[in-house]
Amino acid sequence: MPLAAIVLAVLAVAFEQLIEWKYGPMGIIGFIALAIGIKARNTLFGGIGAVIIVMLLAQSG
Repeated sequence: MPLAAIVLAVLAVAFEQLIEWKYGPMGIIGFIALAIGIKARNTLFGGIGAVIIVMLLAQSG
């Protein structure tokens, strides 16, 4: 169990660093807003995070 938690924490940190490297601080804000919205079951907060991420993806493509 502790090994699985450590691996999951490392993957989460690596994913966060990848988003920040590719999309900057706004990507981190969008990702955090989306994660908090999903965890709290708050559709407004999750929607704001999703819109930020979609706008960043549309801008880079």
